[in-house]
Amino acid sequence: MRVLGIDPGLTRCGWGVVEGRPGARPVALGVGVVRTSPDLDLELRLLEVHTAVTALLREHRPTAVAIERVFTQNNKGTATGTAQAAGVAALAAAQADVPVAWHTPSEVKAAISGNGRADKDQVTLMVTRVLGLATAPKPADAADALALAVCHVWRGPAQQRLRVAALAGGIGAPVRPATLPRWTGVSAR
Repeated sequence: MRVLGIDPGLTRCGWGVVEGRPGARPVALGVGVVRTSPDLDLELRLLEVHTAVTALLREHRPTAVAIERVFTQNNKGTATGTAQAAGVAALAAAQADVPVAWHTPSEVKAAISGNGRADKDQVTLMVTRVLGLATAPKPADAADALALAVCHVWRGPAQQRLRVAALAGGIGAPVRPATLPRWTGVSAR
């Protein structure tokens, strides 16, 4: 399994690509940060993130994209920008027909360090050890993206099997109102 991990952010959007399978040591294939200037209009910053994620999808050809699920933060402006960056990353994955998995920060921290409340330094240290890297990935956004990818490699297949079993048993089955039409695209009217 090859996973592109995305730690969403508007100013710094971390990314990391990991290949591996559950129970085995994963391998890092690439890591970095997409930066956008706060001087640009919002739509241009989002376009830069989308363009960069699209390029990463083409270059690395992941089988899945793991994105950090955005929770409320103390700074609502930061939370909004983070959610917008997560949205355009998910859009790029959907356009490339690559499935997206959402992982909470505590889930990722627990997967990589065994502690759902680990701090950024602990996560970076464990990412460096787990992936056998010579140097720690910097900035922390890049390390977080690798942690997301590792989390999905290790936990994603089991989570998917649980989802399939739950749906087969009628648990969590989607309910679609019969009166609303399904979306078929934008009309040219």
